[in-house]
Amino acid sequence: MAKLLKILLISSLFILILPANAKAVSNNPIGWGFKKSRDEVPAEAGSAYDTLLEKYGAFYKGSPDKKDIYLTFDNGYENGYTEKVLDVLKKEKVPATFFVTGHYLLSAEDLVKRMVKEGHIIGNHSWHHPDFTTTTDQRIREELEKVQVKTSELTGQKEMKYLRPPRGVFSERTLKVAQEEGYKHVFWSLAFVDWKTNEQHGWRYSYDNIMAQIHPGAIILLHSVSKDNADALEKAIQDLKKRGYTFKSLDEHPAMK
Repeated sequence: MAKLLKILLISSLFILILPANAKAVSNNPIGWGFKKSRDEVPAEAGSAYDTLLEKYGAFYKGSPDKKDIYLTFDNGYENGYTEKVLDVLKKEKVPATFFVTGHYLLSAEDLVKRMVKEGHIIGNHSWHHPDFTTTTDQRIREELEKVQVKTSELTGQKEMKYLRPPRGVFSERTLKVAQEEGYKHVFWSLAFVDWKTNEQHGWRYSYDNIMAQIHPGAIILLHSVSKDNADALEKAIQDLKKRGYTFKSLDEHPAMK
């Protein structure tokens, strides 16, 4: 009888555990990637990624039927070019979203304040820039909260709803944790190697990459540490406007309506 009771107890515990495990989601790391746009045909990440992102409210491009584009910057540290970027955005009346880290918030307070004052959005790029797939759920939540709290202290921006995953690495688990914290992952559909500060090629390199990959609904990722980007930005914006494109805020993205 004692043996039978032990078996029944173990079976009951096993049944109780099953639902929790059944709800678990994959933590297999995914490095963001996509087929680049050519001839203004929208970039494509593929149906599997499209389905996964839609499940958690994430997105990487806008409507293919409207010539709207969304300008975003990743700001891990300041390299002396963000002021010029902000000057151009102000002159051209273009909104942008800046995804910042803890280091940036601590080292470039005046620039962060200026971003919000001039109507831009501050997005979350985590405090320490870790690979979220190798950290616990609690650590992810802490990373996001520290950026949100410090941004609010500096700028008065109370709400933070956009997240760009550090290193472009994510998993279904990290998408889920971020969603639970009120965030939408914002990936991108236009990017190029622009973050290597010792391998800058001149403004034309940045300009040509932007113009070659542009498409309706593009979410553009630029790194603010790039001199090429700062020098190319004004001409790129002006020429995209001439081609009928309109710069929109992420708050105007179809996923936010």
